[in-house]
Amino acid sequence: MEVYFDNLTAEDASLDKLAEDVTLLLQDAEALVHASGGVLPEATKAELASALERVKTRGERIRGQALAGARATDRIIRRYPYQSLGVVFGLGVLLGVLLKR
Repeated sequence: MEVYFDNLTAEDASLDKLAEDVTLLLQDAEALVHASGGVLPEATKAELASALERVKTRGERIRGQALAGARATDRIIRRYPYQSLGVVFGLGVLLGVLLKR
């Protein structure tokens, strides 16, 4: 029985989808802060808006770093597939030995 794959990456589990989900989560959090902001004092609203802005900035930075890291890793694995497999196998053996103790 032979199995052929066009691409070894799953469409549903792509990094772009993950980044999109994080962005959607941040948008929902912002909407929640604005919706609940009517009953909060101005100082608390300002703190929440500031905290949300910091989270958005960090989220964008992390998203960019994750995508860049994933692309670099993919490039290296595609360039050196057998060496990558050997490194992963070696790490697995090492981890197995350490966990067995």
